This record gives sequence, C-alpha cells and structure tokens, in this order.
Amino acid sequence: MIHVVAVITAKPGQRDKILEAYRDNRPAVLAEEGCIEYTATVDAAGMPASKGTFGPDTFVVVEKWATLAALQAHAAAPHMAAYGAKTKEWTESRVIHVLEPA
Repeated sequence: MIHVVAVITAKPGQRDKILEAYRDNRPAVLAEEGCIEYTATVDAAGMPASKGTFGPDTFVVVEKWATLAALQAHAAAPHMAAYGAKTKEWTESRVIHVLEPA
C-alpha cells in the first residue's frame, strides 16, 4: 500500500475555492482503480495553535493507494490535470509526501 500526505497551501483567502474544486473532483478520484482513501483535512477546531498547526490557508489531503502504479495513473489522469489547471492561480504551494509502510 502507498500512503500520500499532500500539504496544499492556498494564496491568502483562497482555500475555500480550492476545497470546492477538490470536492467536485473527489468522486472521479475515488472511482480510480486502486484508490482506497482520498480525504481533505484541516486543523481540528478547538485545538490551540502550535508548531504543528497548518493555519487557515492550508489543508492536507490524506490518500491511500493499493499500488504505486495506481498512484502514478492517478497523477496522470485527465481529471487531475483539469483540477490542477483550475486551482493553479489560487495555490501558493504543494508539498507531496509519498510513503510506504515501514
């Protein structure tokens, strides 16, 4: 199994626009062969800010894929290219961590 932690930082005030595009694209991703999980997450409400807090402009997508090949196919999928083009102007940075069980 392949795990992905994608840290997406929006330009100030643009996170909701990116999350809306994410939600629109999510069904297509979940339908991909090998997709086990694809979930957007934000800082938990009610927790005090800390060094680990992402803040109001960042969200983290937690993904699980059956194989590396499935993840690679996901990255090349037309709906992901369309999502990237749609959100490009709203995005400050993307840091993608691809992990496997230890």
